[in-house]
Amino acid sequence: MTKAGSNRQTATKPRPQFAKPVRVADSEAQKPAQRAEPTPGRVLARRSGPRPQEKTGLILETLPSHDYALLDSGNGLKLEQYGPYRIIRPEGQAIWLPAWDRAEWDKADAVFTGNTDEEGVGRWHFPKVPLGETWPLAFDGLPFFGRFTSFRHVGVFPEQGTHWSHMDDLIRSAKRPVKVLNLFGYTGVASLVAARAGAEVTHVDASKKAIVWARENQEMAGLSGKPIRWICEDAMKFVAREERRGSTYDIILLDPPAYGRGPNGEVWQLFDSLPAMVDLCRAILTPNALAVVLTAYSIRASFFAIHELMRDAFTGLGGEVQSGELILRERSSGRALSTSLFSRWGAT
Repeated sequence: MTKAGSNRQTATKPRPQFAKPVRVADSEAQKPAQRAEPTPGRVLARRSGPRPQEKTGLILETLPSHDYALLDSGNGLKLEQYGPYRIIRPEGQAIWLPAWDRAEWDKADAVFTGNTDEEGVGRWHFPKVPLGETWPLAFDGLPFFGRFTSFRHVGVFPEQGTHWSHMDDLIRSAKRPVKVLNLFGYTGVASLVAARAGAEVTHVDASKKAIVWARENQEMAGLSGKPIRWICEDAMKFVAREERRGSTYDIILLDPPAYGRGPNGEVWQLFDSLPAMVDLCRAILTPNALAVVLTAYSIRASFFAIHELMRDAFTGLGGEVQSGELILRERSSGRALSTSLFSRWGAT
């Protein structure tokens, strides 16, 4: 475990302005907007047949637990419990007042402020004692590493737990070999959940650091012997190649960013790239596919945007498309904090 600094830092009062969007570097801001063309020559066409059944407006919530809890929120911030640590991070949607008093917030072990110091602690302040870069976390008994990153995140999105539990049930209930493709897989917690349930997993992410982190999580979870392929590649290119190879999957997880770049500078812009990606995902499903799960973060859209895209894409396959929001339920006063939109197709 690497220590994130040798000197105790001065505690600072968290302020709402920390929740402002991260500034794009001037050099990036001056560049003209690029339109992504991830799959040249791919022509999208409307499909014939009945559209899948639908359920809309679903709210899938994550309740406070021993592993993770949204403790309180307000003034553009959220107070969370990740395993042994209380953490304060920006949250632009928390436009209300905190339910807990200042004394509870002052118990935080780590505060993301956006400031960078000379010791390399990055954008975190540790009001009590300097903490190590990583620490143990768990989901449903599955251990993995949390990490204080310079970009605010800690290696897991707890609200995804509802999707992971749903996937676990599908794999165990299938009573047959199941192949899972985890695109934009990040630190691999979803891949580990799938592997533990008995699936053969392919994990794809464009970040070498994320792949290394995911492999560390696999070792920590004691799942080194499970069949997981770790692939560092642009997700769109990988899926297009799988289509050409005739490779297929029973479950596909899609957790794309609003904007990103692949290892070789490939451009991903969600509204430009997602239709082709969803179309490709349909093309590489097995005849007895179980599910495709899409989550969208940090976009200005209704869930109906991705809901209708998914219903169009899976026209003729039957099943049902369920769409809505993922939320965290607050411990202090029971308020709901929305984190993302989702849409998932299921065979039944």
